[in-house]
Amino acid sequence: MIYITKPATMLVLIAWMVFEVGVSGPLIFFTLGFVFSMIGDICLILPREQFIGGLVSFLFGQVCYIIGFNFKAPSITAVTITMTIGVALIALAIIRPLRAGLLAKGQKAFLQPVQIYAGVISLMLLSALVTLARPEWDKTAAILTCLGAASFFLSDTLLAWNKFVTPISKGSLKTIITYHLGQILIALGVATQFMK
Repeated sequence: MIYITKPATMLVLIAWMVFEVGVSGPLIFFTLGFVFSMIGDICLILPREQFIGGLVSFLFGQVCYIIGFNFKAPSITAVTITMTIGVALIALAIIRPLRAGLLAKGQKAFLQPVQIYAGVISLMLLSALVTLARPEWDKTAAILTCLGAASFFLSDTLLAWNKFVTPISKGSLKTIITYHLGQILIALGVATQFMK
């Protein structure tokens, strides 16, 4: 079932973006982000998991989201600085046990890629959160994208924790639910903001 449903969900989102929402301006980058995410999904569900391939695909996807959110550069304010500090503290609190888990499991080769990815997805989360403080962003769109980015961030945290730190009860199911919820909310948010 997962071989069909996981990439199919992203395929539906991509089709919706292309045929209903449109792919002009920032929407181009969000659509590319969904494409890279689908490729990452396929890498991670192959009978012989391609973890690094999946990580790189998702990394490109996160970069696309970051560009989309920052298509117009945000202003630096006390609010955005506070958000930056908050996200950085959360990221550090997650990266430290992940690092320890990787080293304990003898998976030092994954250490740098995982840390880079953690930094990039944290920047994606921050970029989404900053939309709340941007006057040009519709408040409903900003809330949807923030919830989506937070759910995506949680999904990847659950996946990494389950894989490298300690098993989580029904970890795979929780990862899939938060992942798909995150992608759908991001799509709805950016469609609300940018669809003409």
